[in-house]
Amino acid sequence: MNTLFKALSHPVRRRIIEMLRPGPMASGDIAAAFDMSWPTITGHLNALKEAGLVSPEREAQTIRYRLEISAVEEALAFLMDIAGTGQTATQAQEDPAK
Repeated sequence: MNTLFKALSHPVRRRIIEMLRPGPMASGDIAAAFDMSWPTITGHLNALKEAGLVSPEREAQTIRYRLEISAVEEALAFLMDIAGTGQTATQAQEDPAK
């Protein structure tokens, strides 16, 4: 989970995640949205991939990135538990009606 939160700590990576919410995007389209070098964008995409937040798909000569919502849900559940707004797994087992 540390890798996930480290990946989310950078504003460019959070912006990439926002861009991928509607659906997969080609790496070139992602890079075009930023005023950064290609290697810098590749580094951000690799950090997101290592954290399990995105997955690459090859489509002919293009690599498209897809948001992996399960990793986002895991982080959100963790944060909700910390904030006291979520229900821990133990609480759910004790009282499934809540």
